[in-house]
Parts: sequence; C-alpha cells; structure tokens
Amino acid sequence: MHKKQIAITLGVMCLALTASIVIQIKTVSDSNTPVSQSLKENSLRDEVLKWKEKYDEVYDEVTISSENLEKIRKQATQNDTTSMAKQQEITLNNMLLGLTEVTGPGLEITLADNNTGLNQEGSEVLDISSQVVHNDDLLQVINALNNAGAEAISINGQRVVQTSSITCEGNVIKINGQRISSPFIIKAIGSPGLLSGSLNMIGGYLYLMKEDGVKVETKQTESTTVEAYNGVISYKYIKLKK
Repeated sequence: MHKKQIAITLGVMCLALTASIVIQIKTVSDSNTPVSQSLKENSLRDEVLKWKEKYDEVYDEVTISSENLEKIRKQATQNDTTSMAKQQEITLNNMLLGLTEVTGPGLEITLADNNTGLNQEGSEVLDISSQVVHNDDLLQVINALNNAGAEAISINGQRVVQTSSITCEGNVIKINGQRISSPFIIKAIGSPGLLSGSLNMIGGYLYLMKEDGVKVETKQTESTTVEAYNGVISYKYIKLKK
C-alpha cells in the first residue's frame, strides 16, 4: 500500500511537471507571434519619436540663439562708428584671406585629360602622359593667373589660399588635402581679358597644353563665384610684433 501511494504521488508530480513545461513552451511561442513583434516595433518607434522630438527642440533652440546673437551684434554696431569700422575691417580681411565666398568678373577654365592619344593636329603622340593634367600643370596655371592679377582662385570648389598645397599622390591630385580629379574647373576673379590673354597667347601655358592635346576650354564671364576656403589657416613662425 505504501508503494502504491508513492507511485501515485510520483505520477501526479510528473503530470504537473509536464503541464508546466507545456505552458512554458506556449509562452515562449506566443512571444514570437506577430502581435508581440508588433508591440516591440511600436515601442521602438515611440522611443525614436521621443528622441526626434528632443533633437528638434534643441535644434530650434540653437537656431533661435543664433538669430538672437546676430541681432545683438547688429544692434551693438548700429550706433557705434568704431565697432562698425572694425566689423568692416574683419569682413575685408576674411575676404582677402579667402574665408568668404566672393563674386566678380573673371575667367573660367576647364582642363581635362585626353584619352585619344592624338594631339591637336590629329597626330599620334609619343608621350601619352603629356596629355594628362598633372599637379604641376595646375600650379603653372595658378601662377600665371596670379601674375595676371587674379584676386581669387578656386579649383573644383577648393579655394586656393596662401597656404594651399597641390600635390600628387600616385594617380590622385590633392588640393587642401582634398582629392580632385579631371575635369579640373578653375575659376578666377579679375580682368577677364587680361587673364585670358596671358594664358592663351602664343607661348602661354594653356596654349602649350592645347598643343600637347590636353582638352582646354576657357570662358570669360561678367560674374563668377569663387568658393570660400573651408579649412583652417595656421602659421608656425610669424608672430605679432610687440
């Protein structure tokens, strides 16, 4: 009789354990249902919306603060001749340094590699590299523009300033540390006729590049825009004299 009771007790315990396992499996299975997945997605979406609202609020605050700062700056200089003069001086210096976008008459030049292997007369060239635009070519063109009185120059959107470097690293040309490639669009502000004449005259650098077969186009403009320099101008050795 004692053994029979033990057997019954064990049977009940096994039944209870089995029922518990079945319930657990069903619970896990239910957690993967589309309804549960939808609840998770809704929760994540709500969280994203909350963060977006916070971002929008902060962005609006920054915009308002910037507008208020500009108003305060203008108000501070409206009735102060000295402050206005200083502001104009800062603006002029930034323009001369290349830190602001500028417009004016000038010349736009497009230089592109020639992949045909033929020169201007249609003859086959012996040195194909002479029909490829190199960093030295860009430097020569910039020097010629400066000598002709160019007041602002950019190449493919990169402003050429006093500290700009034009280097060649393998097949890549870099200006101001940024990669640029053919075609090269050079924009210069100055006397359109003088700039064009100094480069396109017989013996001028663009004239010689055309002779080699490089693709060269020039256009005099009444108004061209030269982009601002977006880097940091720094000096190692010069200091203000006390």
